[in-house]
Amino acid sequence: MSTYKVTVYTGREVIAETTNRIYLTLMDSEKRSSERTLLNHWSSIHKTEISLDIHVEKNIGDIVQVKLEKQKHRIYSPWFCKHITVQTPSGDCFEFPCYCWLVDENEVMIREGTARLPQDDTKSFQEQRKDGLESRQKIFRWNQWRPGFPKSIDATVKELPKEVQFDEEKESEWYWDLAKVFVYLKVDQIEGLSESWENIADIGQIFGHIINENAVQVNVIQDWNKDYMFGYQFLNGCNPVMIRKCTKLPDKFPVTHEMVEGCLKRGLALQEELQAGNIYIADYEILKGVPASSSQRYLTAPICLLYKNNLNQIVPIAIQLSQTPEEKSPVFFPSDNEYDWMLAKMWVKSSDFNLHQLVTHLLKTHLFSEVFEMAMYRQLSAVHPIYKLLMPHVRFTIAINAKARENLISEDGVFSKIGSISGAGMEKLIQNAMETLTYKSLCFPKDIQARGMEDVPNYYYRDDGMKIWKEINCFVSAVVMIYYDSNEAVQQDVEIQGFVKDACLGMNNSDSFPKSLESREQLVEYLTVVIFTASAQHAAVNFGQFDWYGWIPNSPSTMRKPPPQKKGQVDMKYIMDSLPDRGCSSEVLGTVWSLTRTEKKELFLGMYPDMYFTEQPVKEAIKTFRKKLDEVTNIIKSRNEELTLAYCYLSPDKIPNSVAI
Repeated sequence: MSTYKVTVYTGREVIAETTNRIYLTLMDSEKRSSERTLLNHWSSIHKTEISLDIHVEKNIGDIVQVKLEKQKHRIYSPWFCKHITVQTPSGDCFEFPCYCWLVDENEVMIREGTARLPQDDTKSFQEQRKDGLESRQKIFRWNQWRPGFPKSIDATVKELPKEVQFDEEKESEWYWDLAKVFVYLKVDQIEGLSESWENIADIGQIFGHIINENAVQVNVIQDWNKDYMFGYQFLNGCNPVMIRKCTKLPDKFPVTHEMVEGCLKRGLALQEELQAGNIYIADYEILKGVPASSSQRYLTAPICLLYKNNLNQIVPIAIQLSQTPEEKSPVFFPSDNEYDWMLAKMWVKSSDFNLHQLVTHLLKTHLFSEVFEMAMYRQLSAVHPIYKLLMPHVRFTIAINAKARENLISEDGVFSKIGSISGAGMEKLIQNAMETLTYKSLCFPKDIQARGMEDVPNYYYRDDGMKIWKEINCFVSAVVMIYYDSNEAVQQDVEIQGFVKDACLGMNNSDSFPKSLESREQLVEYLTVVIFTASAQHAAVNFGQFDWYGWIPNSPSTMRKPPPQKKGQVDMKYIMDSLPDRGCSSEVLGTVWSLTRTEKKELFLGMYPDMYFTEQPVKEAIKTFRKKLDEVTNIIKSRNEELTLAYCYLSPDKIPNSVAI
C-alpha cells in the first residue's frame, strides 16, 4: 500500500470555514485516482491547515490534478481553498494553487501548479480548459451598464461571483471608513449646509483641522491662489495628463503677443516662445456639449495657456472659459483684476475636477481594469501563465466598480451630488472619451511623447512613472520569455488571443485597441499596460485627491453661478456664491478622504503572497522585480527629501497592486 501525504491550506476569513462536507480525490495523468476522502472532520473545521494521509492499493504515479467536491450538510456555506501540497510515496512534492471558493454543491478540478500554454497541454487537458472557460463565461457575462461606457460585469454587488467579492476584512474596512467620515469631518457640527461660505477664511475655520495632515496640504492652503501652484498641479496634481506642449495656438483661442507680453520674461515674442518649447496648453474640449447636472450647477470647456518661466515654473498666462471665442467669452489674463483672474482659474480647476473624476480616474483606470479582469476570467485558464501573472493586479477591482455603480456614479449617487455632471452628462462625456481613446495613450512612454512632455522640468509624475513602467516591463518580459519561446508561440496561443479580442470587445470594439497580438514584444507591452494601469496609473490619479481636493477653493467640484461674460463685474461674494455650498463641500471632503484610504494589510506593487507561480525561474523574476522596485523607492525618497512639495504617489511602496478603492 502506498501513502500520499496531503496538506490543504484554507482561507483565514471566518466565512471561509464551512460545515458542508468537503471531499478530496487525487488523480494522475492516466486518470487513475485515489478513493474520495472526506477532508473536513469536525475537528478540522476551524483550522487553516489540514494534513491527512491518503492510502492507495497501488501507486498511482505523479499527481497532476486534485478534485475537490462540496456537499451540503445542513445549510449551504462557502469554503475557500488557498492551495494544496501533495507528497508522493517516492518523496516528490507537488503544489496545487487553488485560491477559489467552493459554493453550493459543486466540484473544482485543481491542476498541478506548473503554468502551461494551451498548445503545450495534452488534448484531454485542452478540452478541460475549453469546458472550464465556457463555464466561466456563463458566470462572467458582459453587460453595457450605460450607453457609451465600456462593458462591465452583468451583476449587482449582491450577485457578484464569490471569487471577486470583497473578503470579510476588506468589506468591514470599507464600511468602517464610510462611517468614520462623519465622525472625522464633524459634519453634524456644520451649520447652514445649504448656505454659501462667508469667505475663504470661513472654510479654513471649519476644515482646517482636517486638511493639515502633510506638507502638500499645508502648501495648498497657503498658496492655492498663486499662479505657480495652479500650474504645478498640471504636472504633479491629481490630473497630470491634461497638459501638453503647444507649438501653434488653435484658431479657437485668439491669444496674441500683445495680450501676454507682460507674462513673457525672456524678452521673446509669443511666437518665439512657442518655437522654443516654453508654451503649454490644457484644452478641455472633451467637455464641450456635456450637459450640467442641473440648472443650479454649471460646467464649461475651458482652454488654458501655460508658460515655463525663468524659474522653470509652469504658470497660467491666458484662460478662455469656452471653446468659442466671442464677446461673451473673454480671454482672462494675470493682468486682470484679482477677482476675475481668481475666478477664471477656479473655473479651469472645476472643469479639471469633473474630467479627472470621470475620465482620468473612473474610465481610464477603474473601468479599463475591469475590462481586462473580465477578459482574463473569460478567456484564460487558471493554469495559463498570464492568468497567474495578472491575478494580483485584478484583486477586488470588479467588486469596487460594482459598488461605484451603485453608490458613486448612479443617478442619485455621490458624484451626482458633488459634481457638475450626472446621468446624461456622464454618458456624453464617457462617450466622447471612448471615441478619442487610443491604445497608445495607455502606454506611458508613448503618452508622454505624444504630449511633448519629455523635457519639461519638475514633472515628477513623468519621472517616477517612467521608472515604474520600465521595471514592470522588464518583469513582464522576463515572465513572457520563460513561457513563450517564439513569436509563433504567441500567435498560436488561442487563450491569449481570445483574451485580447475579448478585451477589445469590452472596450466597445474600439478601432484603436488591439484585436490580436503577433509577437512577444507586443504581448509584453500589452501586459505592461494592464499592470501599469491597475497599479501605478491608478495610484497617481487617486491617492492625491485628499491632498489637492480637500481645500475646496483649489479645485471646486462644481460651480453654482454661470461663468462671467464680462470682465470687472465679479467680487468676492460672487466667487463664494459660485463655490460649492457648505453641505456639498462637506460631501466632497468626505468622499476624497474615503477614496484615498488604503487597506491595513495593503498589498503594494510586487507583493505577491499568494502562490500562483510554482516554478523557480518565475520566483526569481519576482525577487528581481521586488529588488528593482526597492531601488526605485529609495531614489524617489532621496529626491523628495530635497523638495518642498514631495511627490510620493508613484513611490512603489505606496502603489497598491490593483484598483481596489
